[in-house]
Amino acid sequence: MNQRNLYITQHDFKRLQELLEGGGAVHDRDRKDLTALTEELKRATIVAADQIPAKVVTMNTRLRLLDLDTQKPFEMTVVFPQDAHVDSGKVSVISPVGTAVLGYAEGDTIEWTVPAGTRRLLIEKILYQPEASGDYHL
Repeated sequence: MNQRNLYITQHDFKRLQELLEGGGAVHDRDRKDLTALTEELKRATIVAADQIPAKVVTMNTRLRLLDLDTQKPFEMTVVFPQDAHVDSGKVSVISPVGTAVLGYAEGDTIEWTVPAGTRRLLIEKILYQPEASGDYHL
């Protein structure tokens, strides 16, 4: 995954830390994903909810992405594991793509290694960000 400036709201950081400390995983495969999220949070700049730019992916952000290899667009919402439901586009923050987009902004390209090679996604548009809408504690 490419290095980038990562911004997390104080509220999201607190809840993500609680998730990590509590083990928050429901499957053994989640352990690797928890490690990836832990590493991302170590690099994060923590900001007040009203200071996060409106185009940055935070928890509960709905966004449209473009797979740069297939040219297929898709939408997803980054959620906590207990709220994940892939069929409705709710993707857990501890999944590889959930961790990958957290803190990125509209217009950014994300690359990360997956078992089949490298995935490349473009964040085309932030469709809803809680903080930009005044929903500071979702």
